[in-house]
Amino acid sequence: MFKNKKIIVISPHPDDETLGAGGFISKLVKEKNKIKILTVSGHLPPLYRKEDYELTISEAVKAYEVLGIKDYAFMNIPATFVRDEPISKLNGEISSFFEEFQPQIVLCPFPDRHIDHRVIFDSVMVASRPVGVGKKIELLAAYETLSETHWNAPYVEPNFNHNLIVDISEQIEHKLNALRSYESQINEKEGPRSIDAVRALAKFRGSQAGFAYGEAFYIIRQTF
Repeated sequence: MFKNKKIIVISPHPDDETLGAGGFISKLVKEKNKIKILTVSGHLPPLYRKEDYELTISEAVKAYEVLGIKDYAFMNIPATFVRDEPISKLNGEISSFFEEFQPQIVLCPFPDRHIDHRVIFDSVMVASRPVGVGKKIELLAAYETLSETHWNAPYVEPNFNHNLIVDISEQIEHKLNALRSYESQINEKEGPRSIDAVRALAKFRGSQAGFAYGEAFYIIRQTF
């Protein structure tokens, strides 16, 4: 497993990072890696109230504490309005985080049903090109997000065909406890973003690789 690496996790909205990679993040923290979470969008007007945003941000900070994350940033773009940002501005802002942080590992959302995930994925691909700071990236991988990744139309849109499963058997409870911090977004039993659904997916992914619990990723680029 990775040790003493600089890792950036790109999260479209508060909770995506934990849904998609919470176990891996917890594992990487334990191995003394330096991790930064960048959340691009959030529950802001016009679709949400400012109070909704403030609540989800406070929930995110609690989740980060459970995962052991101390370095994080929020870009404050209204949810579902990421594509309305001038593309040069969005790419530039995300690229600036890469330039400042100099990551060796990048985890990003899969371009799935949610338009924000798709646009942010494209910007990450620009920021992580193997030139300049991008030449230092050793692993670039996309994570799956329950309630979005699996709602793409099969064979019409990109399918999440993972090629990496991370063993999170020791981290599954950390992941679930971090998700419980998102009380406004996650419940225990019902829906695709429930604790039961997240545990079930982790159990299934783990079973595909001989682990008790796993998280799946699609490796976009890896160098040695």
